[in-house]
Amino acid sequence: MALHNSAEDGEGSIHLQVSELQRLSETGSGSVGNTMFEPQRSMMNRESNTSDSVHPSTTPTVRAPEKKLTLFALRLAVLEKAATGLGTLGFIWATVVLLGGFAITLDKTDFWFITIILLIEGTRIFSRSHELEWQHQATWSITDAGINSFRVLRLSSSFVLERIKAIFKPVLAVGKQSQRSRSIAVTTDARNLRTFDGQGKTTRTWTSSDVPLLPYAQWVFRARHISKLLYWLQLLSATACVVLSVMKLIKHNYEALLFLMEKAYCEYKVSFCKLLDEVNNECELGPSGLVSIKRFFYDAYSRCINGSIFDGLKMDMVTFGMDLLGSNSADEQLIGAKILRQFSMSPRYSDDTLQKIGINLSVIERLVEILNWTDPEEEVIRKSAAEILSKLSGKKQNSIRVAGIPGAMESISSLLQTCRSSSGACDEISEKKLVSDHANYAFWEFNHLGLLILKKLAREHDNSGKIGNTRGLLPKIIDFTHAEEMLLEADNVTPSQLLTLKRSLQLVKRLASTTGNTGKNLRREISEIVFTISNIRDILRHGEKHSNLQLLGIEILSSLALEEEATERIGGTGGVLKELFNIFLKKEIPEKDKQVVIRAGEALAMLVLESKNNCHRILKLCAVERLVEALEFSLIRVNAARILRNLCTYSGTNVFNQLKGIANAAPIVLKGIMSEEHKLKEVMVGLAPLVLAFLSPEESSLMFEKAQITEAELANELVEILENYRQPRIKVPRIRRFAIELAIWMMKDKPTNVKIFRELGMEKELEFVLETTAELESFNIFSGTVGMSRHSTTIHSLVETALELLTDE
Repeated sequence: MALHNSAEDGEGSIHLQVSELQRLSETGSGSVGNTMFEPQRSMMNRESNTSDSVHPSTTPTVRAPEKKLTLFALRLAVLEKAATGLGTLGFIWATVVLLGGFAITLDKTDFWFITIILLIEGTRIFSRSHELEWQHQATWSITDAGINSFRVLRLSSSFVLERIKAIFKPVLAVGKQSQRSRSIAVTTDARNLRTFDGQGKTTRTWTSSDVPLLPYAQWVFRARHISKLLYWLQLLSATACVVLSVMKLIKHNYEALLFLMEKAYCEYKVSFCKLLDEVNNECELGPSGLVSIKRFFYDAYSRCINGSIFDGLKMDMVTFGMDLLGSNSADEQLIGAKILRQFSMSPRYSDDTLQKIGINLSVIERLVEILNWTDPEEEVIRKSAAEILSKLSGKKQNSIRVAGIPGAMESISSLLQTCRSSSGACDEISEKKLVSDHANYAFWEFNHLGLLILKKLAREHDNSGKIGNTRGLLPKIIDFTHAEEMLLEADNVTPSQLLTLKRSLQLVKRLASTTGNTGKNLRREISEIVFTISNIRDILRHGEKHSNLQLLGIEILSSLALEEEATERIGGTGGVLKELFNIFLKKEIPEKDKQVVIRAGEALAMLVLESKNNCHRILKLCAVERLVEALEFSLIRVNAARILRNLCTYSGTNVFNQLKGIANAAPIVLKGIMSEEHKLKEVMVGLAPLVLAFLSPEESSLMFEKAQITEAELANELVEILENYRQPRIKVPRIRRFAIELAIWMMKDKPTNVKIFRELGMEKELEFVLETTAELESFNIFSGTVGMSRHSTTIHSLVETALELLTDE
């Protein structure tokens, strides 16, 4: 069961997801799907993220919240352009016609009223033409108010007094006071970012919103304050024009009324309807997101004013965030990163956002570049970039693009900082960080994200190879698989404490199970790291409370056992085989531990395959009798049979006394052959000739009687197996081979059995086998669709031997 996703695909922030394991493929057989004893035709399809491709018909259409803002900007632009056009026309009419052509007919008061109106109107038009520029500059900092023409401009009397007092204070005090008295609450995200550029160095250029145009009056002559001044100047001038026009009725100042209508509409939508707050809530950007929303609106409004009124409609929050992320301003980078992070993580907007980011290679390169930033002041930006990449890597094509960027793996590797090294002490970089003033830098969060990104990238075969080829990356990953005994055995461990361990094991498992030459090299490199096997041993030994972690460790050992050298290293590491046996043969098996028990048996079967040394190590554990007993338990009997078969086959000579106890399993094995369970039938047929070989003819007859099965019935069952499996099957690839081996042993054991097989039509079935043999039947184990550990005797040779026995008079 998983809390969010499967054990390998969990993406929760600090949630520890328990592995979502596959069900038993056959009830009672103790076999699970995706075993190495059968080929996996669709391995890549099963491992791919189900979210890689979402059919359009199944994805509900979600209206982008920012469309409300772009429409609002368009309507304001229409009113603004209409007011400006009418104002310009009225200005020309008054100057050319009234004052120019008819001034002689106007009395003195009329003349001055018109003159004042023209001056005021000219002031309004001038201030309007420049207000947008100053307002736009004023939103460059995330720590500023942003839209100055809305609620932020409702200055209280106390606020004004504070500002006035600040003017008369020293220059340094002015900056600090203005910083403390901002009207919008600012989170710690932007703290001290204003003095740094994208590389964490002190900037060599001015931030436009903070430019002091005149000395000794820095508060007044800054962009964000000048924009306020121009805003109020427009309102006052437009109001004055209307009042004077009404007083004399000389000029119907419709443009001023239209402007006031625009301002009224603007204030109504923002202050009364709370449009900005509504869009911010729908975008799920949080309290600090209001600054981003205001900045977006001003960009859209600016486009509508300076170009076509429809230009702003082409804007969207994702593109806006990508543009800001590429900026050289730390504040703009932070705004862009937070927008893209939130939209990437949101279930409503994630697919569209990741699609847009995924096709923009420059943005992906920028995100990868940000991973290398280690300045504590840029922690939020770096974390946001890592979270975006963790989501982006979940898509197949995107993961290929991310891994294809030069230096991408090195950048991701920079997220992995650990306090353990080969000497057991903190590495130099981490040590310096931990003792610095920024000791609260969230290294563990970056560790989680780095491992998550790598785990998702490793779904692709080529990406796994790149991970292995990145210098120093594999040892870092292996270092995270270390777990102290105290941590594993504690009762009050929080999920976050185990998340790094879980993700590192998931990643190692995925790398170790890679197919082809890439997988072979990865398994060799992983097993050569001296901490790999011992770390897993500690998890097996002390991790009884965390069966999901034990399962991952066991599956890693099974994958590593595909390589001969790794198999010897595992067996030679003290206690590994013993711990696997303790798990596999435990007497009481809770429901949650069943999969662990099954996988432990599979790992043991893998480790004794073609390994004489490991066979001897297991025989020293006096495990044969316990394995024979295990044949009676449905959950573990399949793997118990596999282990016994491999012990008999690969232990070599001089171990008869240690193996002779296997003869007691004969009745159980014979009954298993008559079973209807396909997997159980296969392994029992394969074990039978090895077990019966330990019996004398008299003992063999007694065992058949004890099993209540005759040799004729067994012969008939073997012929039926060849009839029923006329084509090799993936689930039981060796059943025909094993059936022929058992038939050969029976015919050699008793000549009377030859006659029985002839009468049953064995010769015909054997000839059919010759015509349908496949490479599938030539291997003991498989890595994906690649066969490994080829049988020393071909199935053709077995058929020929059987036919010779049948035709021999």
